[in-house]
Amino acid sequence: MENAIIIGCSVIAAALVAGMASLAAAKGDAEVAAKAVEAIARQPEAKQSVMVTMFISIGLIESIPIIAAVIAIVLVFANPFVK
Repeated sequence: MENAIIIGCSVIAAALVAGMASLAAAKGDAEVAAKAVEAIARQPEAKQSVMVTMFISIGLIESIPIIAAVIAIVLVFANPFVK
């Protein structure tokens, strides 16, 4: 009975972690893209530099939900709390 409760709580926690990380990354991506468009509109000659910086930033932001998904999968399938 205790293992069932632990597994159920782990699944709920994994879903929350993955969902919240995805929402936070989506918000971060949108903000970075909006600021990049604003910067390009102000200085069109700096377009190349701004685009490179934007792509690097979005790549780093997108790594967060991937890491969160891996942690969630480990929490569900290789749970250290289940005996």
